[in-house]
Amino acid sequence: MAELVARTGRQLQRYKDGCRLIAGCIPFRYRNCVENGNKVVEVLMINSTSGPNLVFPKGGWENDETVEQAAVREAVEEAGVRGDLLHFLGYYSFKSKTLQDEFCPEGLCKAAMFALLVKEELQFWPEQSTRQRSWLTIPEAMERCRHQWMRMALEEGFLKWHEDTSKGENNLISSDLSLEQD
Repeated sequence: MAELVARTGRQLQRYKDGCRLIAGCIPFRYRNCVENGNKVVEVLMINSTSGPNLVFPKGGWENDETVEQAAVREAVEEAGVRGDLLHFLGYYSFKSKTLQDEFCPEGLCKAAMFALLVKEELQFWPEQSTRQRSWLTIPEAMERCRHQWMRMALEEGFLKWHEDTSKGENNLISSDLSLEQD
């Protein structure tokens, strides 16, 4: 089996309208609740390498991949999980305090976030020496989430989508979906 290695560097990063383009996901699973037999939704968060509290996996969207491929790659690299992208949750803008460069001196970022149904937790992954995984209920995740924009993605994107799909069907994202034009 080939060793997984995290991508590094900025040479392939995408930028648009003065923003660094980011791809990420909210990994989730269902756990059966012993008390009432209902299924509980849990989301996977990881520690931030630059401060307290927890974050969802995300990182730079590179020129040689689709936004969906970038979101899946970040889930593997940072959180050590694989699964199915089920829904595009939306774009979330934020200002990075640590990621300013010549192409984006203001540190502006635009993140495309997805819901990822986790099918496999890897025993070994590229950033396992610096990242710890935590499965949390939605209220726990809201409380421990480091960034306001990620709380918005969880509350306004993931929760709204999940409530809608609980009433209907749950379809995979079409693999030919291209968000590059947005």
